[in-house]
Amino acid sequence: MSNHKGNNIKHVLTQLITDIFEKNGNKPLNYKQVAAKLNISDPESKETIADILKDVTKEGLFIEKEKGKYQLHEIETFVTGRIDMANDGSAFLIPDDTFENDIYIAPRKLRTALHGDIVKLYVYASKKGKRKEGEVVEIITRAKLEFTGLVKVSQHFAFFIPDDRKMLHDIFIPLEDLNGARNGVKALARIVDWPDGAKNPVGIIKSILGKQGENDTEMNAILAEYGFPLAFPEVVEKEANNISDQISKEEIARRRDFRKITTFTIDPFDAKDFDDAISFQKLENGNYEVGVHIADVSHYVIPETELDKEAFDRGTSVYLVDRVIPMLPERLSNGLCSLRPKEEKLCFSAVFELDAEANIQNEWFGRTVIYSDRRFAYEEVQEIIEQKAGDFVDEILILNDLAYQLRDRKFKHGAISFESTEVKFKLDEKGKPTGVYIKERKDAHKLIEDFMLLANRRVAEFIAKKGKGKNKLTFVYRAHDSPKPESLANFSQFALKFGHKISTKSDRDTARSLNKLMADIEGKKEQNVLTQLAIRSMAKAIYTTKSSSHYGLAFDFYTHFTSPIRRYPDVMTHRLLQHYLDGGANASAEHYEKLCQHASQMEKKAADAERASIKYKQAEFLQDNIGQTYLGIVSGVTEWGMYVEIEENKCEGMIRLRDISDDFYTLDEKNYCIIGQRKKKVYQLGDEVSIRVKRVDLSKRQIDFTLIS
Repeated sequence: MSNHKGNNIKHVLTQLITDIFEKNGNKPLNYKQVAAKLNISDPESKETIADILKDVTKEGLFIEKEKGKYQLHEIETFVTGRIDMANDGSAFLIPDDTFENDIYIAPRKLRTALHGDIVKLYVYASKKGKRKEGEVVEIITRAKLEFTGLVKVSQHFAFFIPDDRKMLHDIFIPLEDLNGARNGVKALARIVDWPDGAKNPVGIIKSILGKQGENDTEMNAILAEYGFPLAFPEVVEKEANNISDQISKEEIARRRDFRKITTFTIDPFDAKDFDDAISFQKLENGNYEVGVHIADVSHYVIPETELDKEAFDRGTSVYLVDRVIPMLPERLSNGLCSLRPKEEKLCFSAVFELDAEANIQNEWFGRTVIYSDRRFAYEEVQEIIEQKAGDFVDEILILNDLAYQLRDRKFKHGAISFESTEVKFKLDEKGKPTGVYIKERKDAHKLIEDFMLLANRRVAEFIAKKGKGKNKLTFVYRAHDSPKPESLANFSQFALKFGHKISTKSDRDTARSLNKLMADIEGKKEQNVLTQLAIRSMAKAIYTTKSSSHYGLAFDFYTHFTSPIRRYPDVMTHRLLQHYLDGGANASAEHYEKLCQHASQMEKKAADAERASIKYKQAEFLQDNIGQTYLGIVSGVTEWGMYVEIEENKCEGMIRLRDISDDFYTLDEKNYCIIGQRKKKVYQLGDEVSIRVKRVDLSKRQIDFTLIS
C-alpha cells in the first residue's frame, strides 16, 4: 500500500474513531471497545485502530486516561461552574467537574457574571504550561440578586453602593424606584435588569434598613445580606395564629402518655424556646427508663401550608449576638411547641431502657404527651451535680452518671472532642457591648448533649436497619466525611511546632491523638488557634439522604431529630420516621436530597450571618478602645495581612503587611507564617504578639491593628 494511500485511510479512520468518542460522551474506551463500536472484528484492522490511538495520543488529539483507555483531548470546550471573584475585577471559575483546575477569567470576559453565579464558560485552547483562560457565555443561575448597601441620591438619578466586597459594581437606581429611600441611608436593593453593554446593573430599593452604624440597621443588614427575611409574611402569621392550643381527648388517646412521669427541661437561662425535655423513672427490674421528648412540630406544621413553605425557605433559626430570628413564628416557637413547665405538650419521643452501665436494653419511638415538672437552667443543674443537693437530685445524678458512660464509650469509639472557648458579649439595653465573658461547657451541658446524641443516633440506626439490603429507606441523615489526608498532614505538621504529636495511621488513631491534643491545650493560649485549624482541616457536616457515617462523632448513622423548632431537617426526620412507623412506602430519595441540599446551604448562611454579627460586636466593642495595647495570638495569615486574636476578649483584627515597617514581609502558605525578606524574622500562626488598636470600620466589620515590635 503506498504511503499516501495509507495516510488517507489513517485520516478517515481517525475521523471515524473521533466520532465514536463524541457520540459516547467522550467516555474512556480501549481499542477493542472502539473496534466493536465500528463493527470491526478482523485482527489486522483492530491492530490498526490500536496504532492510530497511540499515534494521535502522541500528537495530542487524544489522552490516555488510564492504561490502554483513551479519551478525546478537548481543545475548545464549554465548562460549567461557579464564579469566584478576585478583588481586582478578574475571577476564577471553579468547575463542577472536580478534576478540572480553576480557570482564569479576565475582567472584561466576565460579561455580567457576579460572585457565586453558576455560569457556562468557553475555555480557550491553552498553550502548553500556560494557565487556562475562559470567557462567560451564559449565566445559568444567579447566586444572589439582593444586596445591602448605601443609597447615594443626586439630582437626576441614584446609585447604590453594595456592602458586599465581592460585588464590584454599583447598582443604578431610577429615582422612581427609590421607594422612599433618602441619600445616605442603608437599604436592601434588588437587581432587576442588566441591559446589554451597560456598565452597571439596574435595581430597585426593596426596603430601608435605617441609619448606617445603628445596631438595628446593621443587624438587619446582616440578615438581609445572607438572605434571611426580617419578618414573617402575614399569611404565615395568620396560619400560625389560627392553630388551636387545645389538645383534644382523641389526640391524647392516640399517644403514649408520659404526663405522670418525672419530666424536666434544661436550657440556657435566657432561652425562649424549649424543644427538648427529659423524663426519668426507675423500673421494677432495676433498669432506668430515660425519655428524650422533642416538641412535635410536625403535628402543627403540615406539608404544603404557607407555614411549612416559609420554614423550609428559612431552613433554620438564626442566632445573632443580640437576637434570634426564629424559623417558626413565635406563636409556635415560644408557645405551642415550647415545652414550658406545668403545661401539657405534644411530643415526638425516643424512649430508652438503660441498665446501670448505660447499655440500651429496649427502645421505643413514637408520639407522646408530656407534662414538664420543672424548667432548669444549666447553671442550676450544674450546682445540683456539684453540691449533690436540690430538686430532683437523685434523678439528675443518675442521668449524669449515665451520660458520663455514654460519653466515654463515644470517645473510645473514636469521636473527637472540639472544645473551643465560646465568647459571649455582655450587652446593655441598647445592644451595645459592655464586656466579654467566656461561655463554659460543663457537665450539665454535656448531660443534655449526650442524651440528644443518643436519640439522634438511635433514630438513624433504626431507619437504616429497618430498610436492610435493597430496600434502603430514604431518610435525612447528618453526614460528616473523614478529613482529606493532606489537610490532616498539614495540620499535624503545624501542631508539631507546639510540641503536639498527631498520629494519622487510622481514623481511630487520628481521633485518639486529636482528643489528646484538645485535652492538652485546654486553657492554653494556643487553644483557639489549634482548635480552629483542626476544625478547618475537617470536612463540613451536611444533610443528605445518602447514609454515610459521621466522622467527628464516630457514629455509623446519625440524624438530626432533637431540634425541630429551630432546624427544618429535624421536621423532615420526624415526618419520615412517623411515615415508616405507620408502614408507609419508601419516600423519593431524589426529592429529599434536593431538600437536604437546601437545608445544608441555609445552615451555612446562618453560620456566616452569626459570624458577621460577632465581628460587628467585636468592632463595636473595640471602637471605644482605639489606641489601647493588648496581647494577642496570630490567628491567621494571608498575602496581605496577618490576623491577630486578642487574648483577653477574643476580638480579631488585622495587621496589614505593608504597615509592618521593619522589613518586607511575604506569606509562606505551607507553614502558616509570614517571613521578613531581609532579616528573616518569622511570624507564625499561634505566636504571641503585642498590638495596638489602630482603627475600626463598623459598616465593614473590620478592625485594624498595628504591631508593636
